[in-house]
Amino acid sequence: MSNLQAPRGGAKEQSGLRYPTSGKTIYHRPLNRAKTAELSGASFAYLFSEMVNYASKKIESIQDLEKRLNVQGHPIGLKLLDLLLYREPARSQTRPLNIITLLHFIKINVWQHLFGQAADGLEKSSDPSKPDEYMIIDNEPLVNRYISVPRDMSQLNCAAYVAGIIEGVCDGSAFPARVTAHSVGKQEEGEMWPGRTVFLVKFAPEVMERESFLGKG
Repeated sequence: MSNLQAPRGGAKEQSGLRYPTSGKTIYHRPLNRAKTAELSGASFAYLFSEMVNYASKKIESIQDLEKRLNVQGHPIGLKLLDLLLYREPARSQTRPLNIITLLHFIKINVWQHLFGQAADGLEKSSDPSKPDEYMIIDNEPLVNRYISVPRDMSQLNCAAYVAGIIEGVCDGSAFPARVTAHSVGKQEEGEMWPGRTVFLVKFAPEVMERESFLGKG
């Protein structure tokens, strides 16, 4: 005679899988034991510097290096989008449905998760001929804080890695875009934020066509 018993430990069984009755799974848990704990700055600096060193091998130009950093960040954005939406209550687990909602999600939710605070600004291009361009502004990107750029590569902006993350979030949300990082701070002029970076988000034509159609509705 079989001696089967109901599963214990406050969990319910669905389709062969066990789910906690609280609805919280491993994907709701922070990587650190404490929810407010942060990754060691020294650990991050070492890891990211090694990533930059790896990407800088056999490059032909600064643009080539930034492209490699962008490619490294892209899959992070795809997975981060799924994680952040999964952690939302079931009633709000929907992907952004328009450009503004998506950009606010990136500016607040994505930045808060990655850097502990929202991005410093969000703007639309003032050029009437470029309605497909938006800008996310970070006054002091964390990824640039520990990078010493050689003089002959002064145009390099390692925040291209973050641009790749943004691009991954956009692609995963069905808003394909090209995202690039641009240094706009001028250190020699004594600006308050010499490392200020603008992430230029340029959406694909089909996104703008869909946005226009929804706006008419």
